Amino acid sequence: MSGSRMRLALAGAGLVILAVLPPNKAEAQFGLRGGPLGVARFAVGHVIGMSRLRHARMAVRGGRYRSAALRSQDPRGAESRQPPNPAILRAALTAQAALSGWHGGRRPQGWWRHPDGSYGWAGPVFWPFAHDDLANAVILGHTTSISLYGYGDIYAAIFSPYAAKELAAYTAPQGRLARRIPSAQNICDVSDPAGFPTDRITAAVQPNELQRTALDELVTAWTVARDSIRATCPAQLPVSALERLGLMRERLEAMIKATDAIAPPLAKFVDLLDANQKTRLDALANEARAALASSQHKDTQAASACASDSDPRYDTQLQRQYEQLVQQQWPVADIASTLRLDDIGRARLDVLQDTTLRTMETLSACPTKPAATPQGRLTAVKARLETMLQAVKGVADALDDFEADLSDEQKAGFEAIGPKRGA
Repeated sequence: MSGSRMRLALAGAGLVILAVLPPNKAEAQFGLRGGPLGVARFAVGHVIGMSRLRHARMAVRGGRYRSAALRSQDPRGAESRQPPNPAILRAALTAQAALSGWHGGRRPQGWWRHPDGSYGWAGPVFWPFAHDDLANAVILGHTTSISLYGYGDIYAAIFSPYAAKELAAYTAPQGRLARRIPSAQNICDVSDPAGFPTDRITAAVQPNELQRTALDELVTAWTVARDSIRATCPAQLPVSALERLGLMRERLEAMIKATDAIAPPLAKFVDLLDANQKTRLDALANEARAALASSQHKDTQAASACASDSDPRYDTQLQRQYEQLVQQQWPVADIASTLRLDDIGRARLDVLQDTTLRTMETLSACPTKPAATPQGRLTAVKARLETMLQAVKGVADALDDFEADLSDEQKAGFEAIGPKRGA
C-alpha cells in the first residue's frame, strides 16, 4: 500500500468520529427546497450553472454515497479498491457533521450547503477543511473549494440556522448525543484527511538528498501551519452573529498566516528543482484536475454559468435570482417589526444589508484558472483569503453599528430570526 493511500485509509478511522445516525433517504437528497432558497439558488447559478448543479446533486444524492465513502476508508482490502473521491468523501462527512445537530438531524438538507455538497459551517465550526483546502489548492490546483466560500457563509453567520441548544450539542456532547453529534474539536481534528501530499511530490520529482531536506522543511512548516489553524477551533459556543463573524475572522487570519509560513520553504524547495523536476511538479495539478474531471458526469463538461455572462439569458437569470435573494433572504421587514426599529435603526439595518450584499461582488464564487506554479497558486489563495477577511470585517463593523443602540431584548429577537427562518 502506498504511503498516501495508507494515510487516507488510516484517516478514515478518524473520520468515522464524525459519523452520525444513518441518514434517511430524505437527508441524503440534495434538493434546494426549504430554508433560505435565494442564497442557494443565487450561489448555484452564479458558481456552477444548472448543468454542474445536476452533477453536484448526483454526487451527494442517496445514502449509498455516504455509506460508501465511509466503507471505502476501511483499510481491509484497500489494495483491491480505488481510492475514494476526496470531494465526495468530504461532502458526505461535512453534511453529516453539519446536519446532525440541526433540528436533531431531521431536516433533509441545509440551506447553507455549498454547491459541491460541502458546508462552510458545520455546527459552530467555520471552514472545517481549511488546511486541507490550502494544501489541495496550492499543490494540486483544486481551487474551487476555496472559491465557494463567500457571501453564503457570511449570511449564515448573521442568520445562523442553528438554535443555541443545537449548537451547544457540538461543544459538549454527552451521553447518546455524543454518538450522534460530533464535537467541534472532533470536526477540527479530522479535517485533514489526506495530509500534505508528500508522497505524490516525491514520486513526481524524485528529489536528491538536498531537495529532500528542503521538502522535509516544507512539510514541517505545513504541519505547524495546520496546527495553528486547528488552534482556532471554537472551544466555546459562538452565540451571537458578531461572535460568529469574529470566528470567521480568526479562522481567515490563521489561514493567511499559514500561507505566509509555508511561502519561504515552498520557494526554497522549488528553487532547488531543475527544469524537468519543476515541470513534473507543475504537472501534478494538471493530472489532479484531469482525474477529477474524468470522475464527473458528462453534464459537467457543459459551459457553466460563470462563463456565460455574455449571454443575455444569463443576465436575466442573474437579475431574477438577485431580486429573489433581496426579497426573500434579507428579512428586513421582519427584523424591523420584531425589533420595533426607529428610523435610525432602520437606516443602520439598510447599511448592514447593503454591506453584506456587496460581498457577492467582491467574493465572486466563479473559480479562476489556477496559476501554473505552486507559488503562483499560493499567492492567489492568499489574495482571496485577504479579500474575504476584509469583507467579513466590513460586515462585522456594519453589524456592530446596527446593534449599538439595541436593547438586550432586541438583540435576542435578532438572534432568534435565523433559527426561525431555518425551521
